[in-house]
Amino acid sequence: MIPLIVVENPKRWPFDMEGVEVVQARSYLVDPRYAEMKRVAVFNVCRRYGYQSLGYYVSLLAAARGHRPLPSVATLQALTDTPLLRLVGEELDDLIQRSLAPLQSDGFNLSIYFGKNVAKRYDRLSRALFNQFPAPFLRARFARDEERWRLAGIRAIAGLEIPETHRDFVLHRAREYFDRPTRPRRTQEARYDMAVLWSEDDPTSPSNSRGIRRLTRAAARQGIAVEIISREDAGRLPEFDALFLRETTQVNHHTYRFALRAAAEGLVVMDDPESIVRCGNKVYQAELFERHNIPAPRTMVVHGGNVSDVAARVGLPCVLKKPDGSFSSGVAKATTQKELEEHLDELFEESELAVAQEFTPSPFDWRVGVLDGQPLFACRYHMAPGHWQIIHAAGTRTQYGRVEPVALEDVPSKVLQTGVKAAGYFGSGLYGVDLKEIDGRVMVMEVNDNPNLDGGYEDGILGDALWDEVVRWFRVRLDRRGRERGDA
Repeated sequence: MIPLIVVENPKRWPFDMEGVEVVQARSYLVDPRYAEMKRVAVFNVCRRYGYQSLGYYVSLLAAARGHRPLPSVATLQALTDTPLLRLVGEELDDLIQRSLAPLQSDGFNLSIYFGKNVAKRYDRLSRALFNQFPAPFLRARFARDEERWRLAGIRAIAGLEIPETHRDFVLHRAREYFDRPTRPRRTQEARYDMAVLWSEDDPTSPSNSRGIRRLTRAAARQGIAVEIISREDAGRLPEFDALFLRETTQVNHHTYRFALRAAAEGLVVMDDPESIVRCGNKVYQAELFERHNIPAPRTMVVHGGNVSDVAARVGLPCVLKKPDGSFSSGVAKATTQKELEEHLDELFEESELAVAQEFTPSPFDWRVGVLDGQPLFACRYHMAPGHWQIIHAAGTRTQYGRVEPVALEDVPSKVLQTGVKAAGYFGSGLYGVDLKEIDGRVMVMEVNDNPNLDGGYEDGILGDALWDEVVRWFRVRLDRRGRERGDA
């Protein structure tokens, strides 16, 4: 990436940064040379970012040109969104209280330079705020009310607002940020950059290290450079063209915030925020299945007022589910009315609603992977030994059922067709549809966004071809976006 620093008046820019061009904002907006440049990172440090100001148009036109502005227009809008500011303050409350606890004053200003402060003790707070509002230079204002600190405001600042005493640190931090020697240099053949949110240490990760290696090789074959990122890298999303979530997603979770931020920044995202919301709640799925006549076990949405109806409507034993549970968590089997009420009491402590479902035991579940409306893979997920679920957590020990890849042509046609149809109501991304086939009756159990793609399991039949198809999904959308922007 070619770094450009864009300011209103380059003569008043207080830093001399070797290898970085400092450009006047009006020149960047009207000079054809900048409009024609490719692979440019635009660091917008104008004095004003208000709507239709020079700073606003620098970020707006940078995005239109396929450049990567920091801050983006989405960030500029977020900085003026008072409800969002309050939400961020609540989310970071523990970190704010810990970071500012030693202070005795009633107010504090924190200067953030590419995600860091001159005082190392504020690094975590600075990074967290930079991740929420990616901009080169920020100033956050905190106020203390009744012995608790709150985030009172945050704004992007210009170079001239940086104190003289901070300038050596800022120059060092800028060089460090521009160089980023830990980031692998992209090969000359790669046209796009894709971030993959993944942690090798996460036991519930939907891809193993073998799968990530195969993904990386498949991406390279199609001109996409992959970089693994962590939850600490939200502020870096504008650097990339695409985001692939390979952590288990939830709405009340950093994975959803990553998806939202990436979509707002114009990245091609899998899984998209809507898919996470739709697939992440079993109450939503129960209503959708009923509305569209998708075959499913007898199911009802349970609340405090209809607990007595559950046994009559879905039978006993039945399965009770937390709306946003995953990996078999938040799921319990009730054999008696007493067990049913006890389990529901626990579920109602976290949610106003729960789902009760007919108990449908089987030796395995079908998993049909659907990508862009077409079947991608199929597996039989066998139940854990001696248990009715695929995953069985007993104390500190977790048992998993066997995964058996199956060629698509060997999957019963009704299972395949039902899986593809069900996924179609959730979007055009990647979904894992869980189904049971019992005595000729095919039932959809649930539709998952972010399904497992593990090397040696889901790709057991197709091998590298499976990863090629996943990457092709990204490449098609990236090329389309390039044509719309005039990059192609």
